Amino acid sequence: MKILAISKEPNPVDWENKEAILKDEAKTAYELYLSGSVREIYFTEEYNAVLILEARDLAEAREVINLLPLVKAKLLEFDLMELNPYTGYSRIIK
Repeated sequence: MKILAISKEPNPVDWENKEAILKDEAKTAYELYLSGSVREIYFTEEYNAVLILEARDLAEAREVINLLPLVKAKLLEFDLMELNPYTGYSRIIK
């Protein structure tokens, strides 16, 4: 199942002097990418992280997200949403 994860700051964060944890975040994201748990990762224009995860369900996706150092440090939270296949083509294709 594909899961969309979008980050948000539960409280405003001063990202100055956060180089060490940001490096750990990048390392963990890379490891999750190599494992196949994270399929894609992006930033929005406002620097919110957007991840496409592959997981059995939302609970497993939450476990993956909770591995991220910024989540562990409570600097970021993620909203998770299931992505389901688009079924609208069935309206025009018989």
